[in-house]
This record gives sequence, C-alpha cells and structure tokens, in this order.
Amino acid sequence: MNRLSTADRARIVSVLVEGNSLRATARITGFARMTIEKLLVDLGRACARYQAETLNNLPCKRVQCDEIWSFCYAKAKNVPADKQGQFGYGDIWTWTAICADTKLVVSWLVGTRDAGAAHSFMQDVAGRLRHRVQLTTDGHRPYLNAVEDAFGADVDYAMLVKIYGADPGNETRYSPAVCLGCEIKEITGNPDPKHISTSYVERQNLTMRMHMRRFTRLTNAFSKKVENHAHNVALHFMYYNFGKIHQTLRVTPAMEAGVSDHVWSVEEIVALIG
Repeated sequence: MNRLSTADRARIVSVLVEGNSLRATARITGFARMTIEKLLVDLGRACARYQAETLNNLPCKRVQCDEIWSFCYAKAKNVPADKQGQFGYGDIWTWTAICADTKLVVSWLVGTRDAGAAHSFMQDVAGRLRHRVQLTTDGHRPYLNAVEDAFGADVDYAMLVKIYGADPGNETRYSPAVCLGCEIKEITGNPDPKHISTSYVERQNLTMRMHMRRFTRLTNAFSKKVENHAHNVALHFMYYNFGKIHQTLRVTPAMEAGVSDHVWSVEEIVALIG
C-alpha cells in the first residue's frame, strides 16, 4: 500500500465510498484485495482521528439519534459456540447522531445496543455541542439514563416511539414489520412538538446502507472483522460530512455547519494518512 500513488489511493477510495465491497473494488481498480484492505484500515483510522478532533463546539440546535443494525462474522444464530458473547461476532449496532439543520453527522459509535454503549455515545454527543439542543431519539430505553447523565437538565428531549404491527416472521422473504403509528413522549425540558422527529437520522440509515456494502441486507458482503467495519464507517462519514454535496443544502454538511470552507476532494481525504 505504501507504493500506491495518491492518484491510485484516490481511485480506490472513490470506488469504496460509492457502496462497493472490497472484492468489487479489487475487480474494478485492478488492485489486490489485501492492498485495498490495508488502505481502508489506515485511512479509516485517520478519518476517525480527524473527525474526533474537528467536530467540536458545533452550533447545532436540533439533533436526532438512532441505531442501525448490521452483523459481523456471522448472524447471531450462526455464531460458533466458542465465540458466543464476544463483541465482533453476531449483531453489531452503529449509533448515529445527525444535526437536523446542517445534516452533519455529529457523532457515531460502533458497538452493542446496551446501556454502556448508549452512555458512551451520548457523552460524546453532548461534548461536541456548543448550545442547548432539542434532542429526539427512538424509544430505546437505555437512552433515558444516558441522556440524563450526559446532558442533565440542559436539553429539550423527547422520544418518538413507533408502534409496529405483527412481526412477519412467518413470511418466506425478508419483510420488516409495518409501522402503525407513533407516540411522542416528552422527557426533559420543553421540546417543540413540530421538531420531534427522527426522519433525518432514519434517512441517514438508508444512506449508510447504500454507500457501505457491509450494511446492505441479504448479501454476503457483511463484515468479517469488526475493526474493518469501524474503519469503513469512519471513512463513510468523512466522505459524507466533508466530501459529498448534500442535494438540498447545495454544500457539504461540514460547510453548512461551519467546520469546513470547501468541498473536500477524495485526494484531500486520502492525504489524511500522511
């Protein structure tokens, strides 16, 4: 990978960020899969480090949070007995927080879906914000204590609890349960009912599934190593926040939030490796 030119690195990354798997990227670019994987590891670390340092003191006013499911190594029911209960085998959850106004992904966490992960995630979210915000999450109960511990009373917080119909588990093909309605629960402060929503963060879930092959359902492109899964997520959000013009904003989310003054090229992103 050290012998790759900046142009070669940019060519590989341009293919990866558009939703191609490692093997598909290898076929398209002509580079070895292990070379591409090494580049992903190095660049993923650099992207995570840069965003951790840069995405601070953000002027967000409305933040939406959600968790998106994926799996690593094997689906939970197929994980070997000697690997049961180990992180990185079976279900993996990516927690995301998005600014509803700038569409900037403020924070993310790859982990489990328990109270510990919720606490770590909300502490990180709270530490990146400049002002008091209106916060909306789904009805996942670990959010309750996590938000209180991270924000205290300095937040206008509401839950949007979706009510689903019967689980279509007896159907022969994949089909999600039907959403029958939503229930709003105001938890802390005085959230504006007009802005109690998780629509933007749920749309971000679709963007993640479209731009990261590892998240695409019903394929064999799932992550085999949780570390590479996290590196891919960091690269995706670097490209999404800094390098991809948002269709409605006409600029990147980072530009809209005031943390960047231009659209980053893929060459600039790969230069983060140093």
